[in-house]
Amino acid sequence: MDLTREMSDEEIRHIISDETAKEFYGQTFSIRERVTTEKQIFDSLRKLDVLQELVDDPDVTEIMVNGPNRIFYEKAGKVYQSDKQFLSEDKLIDLLQQIVAAHNRVVNQASPIVDTRLADGSRVHIVLSPIALDGSAMSIRRFPKEPISMEKLIQLQSINVEAAELLKSLVKARYNIFISGGTSSGKTTFLNALSQYIPSDERVITIEDSAELQIQGVDNLVRLETRNANMEGVTAISIRDLIRTSLRMRPDRIIVGECRGAETLDMLQSMNCGHDGSFSTGHANSCRDMLSRLETMTMMAGMELPLLAIRQQIASGIDILVHLARMPDKSRKVTDIVEMDGIEQGEIVLHPLFQYRDGTLSEVGRIKHTYKLKTAGIHI
Repeated sequence: MDLTREMSDEEIRHIISDETAKEFYGQTFSIRERVTTEKQIFDSLRKLDVLQELVDDPDVTEIMVNGPNRIFYEKAGKVYQSDKQFLSEDKLIDLLQQIVAAHNRVVNQASPIVDTRLADGSRVHIVLSPIALDGSAMSIRRFPKEPISMEKLIQLQSINVEAAELLKSLVKARYNIFISGGTSSGKTTFLNALSQYIPSDERVITIEDSAELQIQGVDNLVRLETRNANMEGVTAISIRDLIRTSLRMRPDRIIVGECRGAETLDMLQSMNCGHDGSFSTGHANSCRDMLSRLETMTMMAGMELPLLAIRQQIASGIDILVHLARMPDKSRKVTDIVEMDGIEQGEIVLHPLFQYRDGTLSEVGRIKHTYKLKTAGIHI
């Protein structure tokens, strides 16, 4: 290989093909062996090495690397161990460096933990050795190449038609919607599906740690992503920074990929100052737990706000909470849709609209606060 210039993939393939066509110790490769060997060598040079086969499989939803010798993957809701492994820890680290460099991220002993993504939008989380005791670790969360629509979620019985129609009306009427759920419950997928109801003439700004949202049908879309500081003097850009700057970019809606900390206060303030129709997600085990987490994360902003003031911000900023869960059979379901109904005796009141009980998502209440629906001319 000519290392003095950038070689194309085709040139690399040609060199590999020439080498595998030669005799080795008086023997030649069979056609099948050549095809397999050429792919393995090319993947190790230009793609994701032994992981490429898993990345190419559309049915694999998660890839977990626990050091160079242990690779696991999730397929159809079940976890399997791969028979492939990296040649060494150094080879694994070379791949990790290749992945982070593609999106201007840095991972090293000074910054051993990083979030990034693959070219196809898959979410990547990396922890280097020796922080990861058994070798550098990486998890890759896969997303469908084509965003899953609400219609597909209905087919999968993740939500029923009545609940989907209600959410469609609420999105069009610019209700602020927060999606909660546990790990791998489908929050990002559901947010992507909700986005198909955003009117196409609106301006939307998405804010994420690592860009993975697939907003559908919006032309006037600005995607913002955080940046880590590095040893070369590049300063960090946080979610809080991006929310503040987005307010000056004339957004109709702001979508924060996930709230994990102090940025929750900025998100709530943006929802309370005229940016109706905004979305976000967060980790929690129930709607009530999500409220507790929102309170805790808001306190992380360090402004020493009274708890009642924080609850008022939450109750007035968020209109609808949607909770998702991963069921024992590995399916993902909407389990609750609730409406914020103000504060009584210092506690946020939740008004249930839909609940998943005994295997069915059923309507249990009608929406109370219909001002935005009436303003939008929508009747439900």
